Amino acid sequence: MTGEEETPMGGLGWHVPDGELRRYADRALAPPLLWSTEAHLSACASCRGRLTGAAGPALADDGWELLAAELDAPVPGPIERLLTRVGVPEHTARLLAATPVLRLSWLAAVAITLTLTALMAHLAHPAVFLAAAPLLPLAGVALSFGPRVDPTYEISVVAPMHTFRLLLLRCAAVLSTTTGLSLAASLALPELGLAAVGWFLPALVLTTLSLALTPRFGPVLAAVAVGAGWVALVASTWSAGDAGPVVFVPAGQLALALTGGLAALMVVRLRRTFETPRRIR
Repeated sequence: MTGEEETPMGGLGWHVPDGELRRYADRALAPPLLWSTEAHLSACASCRGRLTGAAGPALADDGWELLAAELDAPVPGPIERLLTRVGVPEHTARLLAATPVLRLSWLAAVAITLTLTALMAHLAHPAVFLAAAPLLPLAGVALSFGPRVDPTYEISVVAPMHTFRLLLLRCAAVLSTTTGLSLAASLALPELGLAAVGWFLPALVLTTLSLALTPRFGPVLAAVAVGAGWVALVASTWSAGDAGPVVFVPAGQLALALTGGLAALMVVRLRRTFETPRRIR
């Protein structure tokens, strides 16, 4: 494995033979010789000097570059790791994980809001929850993209991905998280039965309408306008007695579905405008 020398060098009675040192420099040394050689090199300055002479500075430079790249590499967060485990490509997972509304603080705020809204629904009317829940994904989408609200906006627009696709991915992430939390909150309203998920269709429609208006007004103003319109619609269609807003009956849901379909067509037609950053400022 290693050769003996009569005169100890560096406090060691043996050193790596020249042949094995050259093979190590050429990355051709196999275990277990590789392991013993590396262990010896870590303690022997003389053999490290001989290795530099045999391999030149390129080997050491390559090693330092690999070490620096490993140390400088960003550590994936829990959301990014979860996305990669379910099959999302690493570069896409990193862009999605940078979405501001996927942070723990935002998710906690959504959970608290839904809990308080469910409590208010018990005290007032179940429709309070159905009317408030669609506003949460709308707010999340408004805070997911744009130069004034997204700290990673400049990085996102130069990423090797169409802006429109990135925006849709982030919208899907926001809708997924808020939908899961809203479904959990819906369990607090067992008296509504399946009607407790009546917020789902309005949430999709409001989000799509906001996207359709984003190229014209920007993400925040578009969301504010759509949210205000939704509140006005719910208030104006609230029927007398305990029936609640008309938008949550089958006819109202059908009208919302048609509105959402038209908004989706608008988004598809306007998809190219999302590639121009100044159009969504």
